[in-house]
Amino acid sequence: AVVPDPIEKAVSVNAYSGGGARSRECLMRAMYFESIRSSNEGLLAVGTVVMNRVESEKFPNDVCSVVGQPKQFAPGVMSRRMQGDTADLERLAGDILGGKRHPGVKRAKFFHQAGLKFPYNNMHYVLVAGGNAFYEKR
Repeated sequence: AVVPDPIEKAVSVNAYSGGGARSRECLMRAMYFESIRSSNEGLLAVGTVVMNRVESEKFPNDVCSVVGQPKQFAPGVMSRRMQGDTADLERLAGDILGGKRHPGVKRAKFFHQAGLKFPYNNMHYVLVAGGNAFYEKR
């Protein structure tokens, strides 16, 4: 069987939320506050998790609602000020909204700081990138 490339398969966020500057801003905020000191790989992985949630029936169907859900992302993610040059981050957010995904994240909708351990046996880890461990709940 042919397995579709996850980057080609991804649907643009414009299909479900109108996309635009507001979605890009919200996605940038999630990536900035969750992995700003990380590599582009870590930023892309966080952005992919956001989009996996948008595409899931278990989460809101637009980027800003996903990022703004209480206790899901860094405190103040929607209100704190982003500092410094964010041009590269803005370009990456636009690419993600256009369908780019980190193939290692697969269908993961969750992550936590790398190195932490939890006693749950339903966490299937798929990637460590940018200081975060990404996992699927099974």
